[in-house]
Amino acid sequence: MFDEKKINKSCYISSRAYLSGKITIGALSSVWPFASIRGDLNKINIGKGTNIQDSCTLHVTKTHGVEIGDYCTIGHGAVVHGAMIENNCIIGMNATVLDGALIREGSIVGANALVTEKSSFSPYSLIVGVPAKAIKTLPPETFDKIKVNAETYIKLAKSYKTVED
Repeated sequence: MFDEKKINKSCYISSRAYLSGKITIGALSSVWPFASIRGDLNKINIGKGTNIQDSCTLHVTKTHGVEIGDYCTIGHGAVVHGAMIENNCIIGMNATVLDGALIREGSIVGANALVTEKSSFSPYSLIVGVPAKAIKTLPPETFDKIKVNAETYIKLAKSYKTVED
């Protein structure tokens, strides 16, 4: 196993989060309590301004790493396993995104959804259900709301970082 973390100094990483393996985290991102990020078999890349909320699990396989873009929100208890999440997406609370899945820019995966292996969705999709299906294309103003959500966590993380440093 390898342990090679590249975490931007502006990030907030909770002292109660677990990070192991090959992980890169961009500027102003945050990892909240009880999140587990394991890049033991492949790499995990998290973009800038992204928040990995409480009790999330990010994990990889030998053939599938995890890529999460900029200004994403990975909601409480979500699992992202060997999948790619493009910029400005929300993965809802307790949603699961499995190996080889692709969530394109500006999309929202609803709470408790199950995105099955190798699923792929168009940009700006609302994705819900078990198994998950795209039920509509999101209006342009949703994109701004997704970014505002990420920016809210950037501000919140700064206050936590001050307390924990």
